[in-house]
Amino acid sequence: MIDLSPFFAIGLLVVRPGALLLTAPMLGGTFAPGPVKIGLTVFIAILLLPTTAVPAVPSAMGLAAVVAREMAIGLAFSMAIRVVVAGAEFAGHLAATQMGLTYAATVDPSSGAKHTSVATLYGNVAMVVFLAANAHHVFLRALGDSYVRLPIAAGQIGASIPDAVVALLGLTFTFAVRLAAPFLAVLVVVEVAMALVTKAAPALNLMTLGAPVRVLLGLVMIGLVAPALVSVVGNMSASVVQLGARTAEAFR
Repeated sequence: MIDLSPFFAIGLLVVRPGALLLTAPMLGGTFAPGPVKIGLTVFIAILLLPTTAVPAVPSAMGLAAVVAREMAIGLAFSMAIRVVVAGAEFAGHLAATQMGLTYAATVDPSSGAKHTSVATLYGNVAMVVFLAANAHHVFLRALGDSYVRLPIAAGQIGASIPDAVVALLGLTFTFAVRLAAPFLAVLVVVEVAMALVTKAAPALNLMTLGAPVRVLLGLVMIGLVAPALVSVVGNMSASVVQLGARTAEAFR
């Protein structure tokens, strides 16, 4: 008789990394083809098989509870990774609004949402820096360590999940404001200067002249802020990993 327990173990082990690779923008998401994500998920499950204990599930209801918990843990790590991209894109939206580029928004195929060119640029730079800093390796190691702290079993949602969600959203907004602050400061000064010029010379049509001035200064600021974006994203890797692990531990 064929022993199907290894296949059952691999079936449970693919759920947690599969949820991560299915939704995390840097590790898979909609960028990677389906066969690549499936193959990588199965490969990770095979690597975890010798060191991870897989319990026997007594019933279909118990199996459904275990699978749901595994998916929730994988999605918790994925949402932590999305903080980096979401914060960068939000900063790009703030900068583009000040530059007057909101009418040039296009649909981003990776998320289906409308993004401005600056938001798309910031999001792509954040993903490239995340990969260049080997932060994806840190997340994969944290995913492997999660099987020690959170072994495969039926669990429950802990009381810390609201605090973890608030921390995720708070880090997103904090990251976005840190990146967009130079734009907001400089372009607000430009708006005040143009208002004073309009007051002194009402004949000038600054409604027409103001648009190229905003775009020109915005492009200069993008060039100046780009090194800071690289530094901030690189420094966020450790805190984002800890936040993902903290969110995952709510599903004990």
